[in-house]
Amino acid sequence: MLDPRPHLGEPPALDLLNTRWMDHGPRDLLTDVSGLEIWLDSAGLSGAPANQRMLDAVLTTRTAIYDAVVHGSRDALNEVLDRGRIRRHLTESGPAATPEIDDPAWRPGWLAADNLLTLLAEAPARIRRCAHADCILFFYDTSKNGTRRWHSMTTCGNRAKAARYHARRT
Repeated sequence: MLDPRPHLGEPPALDLLNTRWMDHGPRDLLTDVSGLEIWLDSAGLSGAPANQRMLDAVLTTRTAIYDAVVHGSRDALNEVLDRGRIRRHLTESGPAATPEIDDPAWRPGWLAADNLLTLLAEAPARIRRCAHADCILFFYDTSKNGTRRWHSMTTCGNRAKAARYHARRT
């Protein structure tokens, strides 16, 4: 099945947040295991078979990431991160870092939580929520000057411009 979400291609942590969106009301991709399979495939996290335990773990992680990004809360995210670690070692081809997660159901969520740490270490101010009042999507601002405001200029950006134009004309 195709991914129905309006905005794809963000880093895994933000892509997980974007499994909720507005489209004539709130929508949520992660209401069942088939939606989880769509997200796993889209995020490049397919591996162990999706099941209800994995869905529950991913939903817990989505809430933890949201609370960390929006409210600055750390506890729930740290609880997710406590479920795994990065094992650093030397291989024939050089240094390697391998995620080790005890429970396969937590692997996708843990990888998304770990990705959030990477984004926070690189440029926390570039983790943004779309500026359109009716949009709940997140994006990682990769623009040169770091001033992007919309998850997509063709949707939310154009709607905001059209609303400003309409307000000036009336």
